[in-house]
Amino acid sequence: MTACFKEIKALRMQVQAWRRQGESIAFVPTMGNLHAGHLRLVQAAKVRADRVVVSIFVNPTQFGAGEDLASYPRTEQEDVHKLQTQAVDAVFMPSVQEMYPDFGAALTTVSVKQVSENYCGAVRPGHFEGVATVVTKLFNIVQADFAFFGEKDFQQLAVIRTMVVDLNMPVEIVAVPTEREPDGLAMSSRNTYLTTLQRRQAPQLYQALCAAKNAILDARLSYDVIERQFQQTLKQQGFAPDYFSICRRSDLQAATSADSELVILVAARLGTTRLIDNIQVDCVH
Repeated sequence: MTACFKEIKALRMQVQAWRRQGESIAFVPTMGNLHAGHLRLVQAAKVRADRVVVSIFVNPTQFGAGEDLASYPRTEQEDVHKLQTQAVDAVFMPSVQEMYPDFGAALTTVSVKQVSENYCGAVRPGHFEGVATVVTKLFNIVQADFAFFGEKDFQQLAVIRTMVVDLNMPVEIVAVPTEREPDGLAMSSRNTYLTTLQRRQAPQLYQALCAAKNAILDARLSYDVIERQFQQTLKQQGFAPDYFSICRRSDLQAATSADSELVILVAARLGTTRLIDNIQVDCVH
């Protein structure tokens, strides 16, 4: 039986009851419009804990001016049905007023320096401060043992991991591999914005990542040459890339040939839709 909560107080009472029974709790934060990638997170959570809580909240503080807050797909009824079929224990669907009683005048925010400053952080000022703040609030509300995040937004994952370590939060962050469509496109709620033609083009983003990974492993070209080459390739294919960057996985700083654990991050617009993806690379020196 899946219980739905809109108020923080009611959810906390339920969590406390589970705690008294000695049960462990897993948490999956989402913005709704659930797809197979979200459900993979839920399935991973069910393996690790006795109880699973999923939140559905389109967080306004992580959207900048001119971004798609108003048009972001909201499908709460369908989402709850999907979570019921997964036998989720609780769904938390707060209002903006519930999460931000003094919205617009709140004095406390969470900022994670360095890992949040480049890539999406540079293109979307304030985005990761909004993410870090709402995730901190959700962690304080749910007080889970485990929290599950997809690897598709690798920079977001790095920000949250850093925040949890730096602020001594008693929650284990569990990363789940990116769920992909059969043609390789990373699953995302924003894929619904793509036109039919753009949807056929979109898998080229992941194809570029795979080709760049092979170029790194081939070790014939420098990283900056590979980055420039694939930025140009994406432009020729009709994308408008924000970045195509080879980084260290540990801190997302620019990788050098001495680094062995890498991640290639990419963000590019296809028409009005902004797509992000990444691929991990392990080099043997």
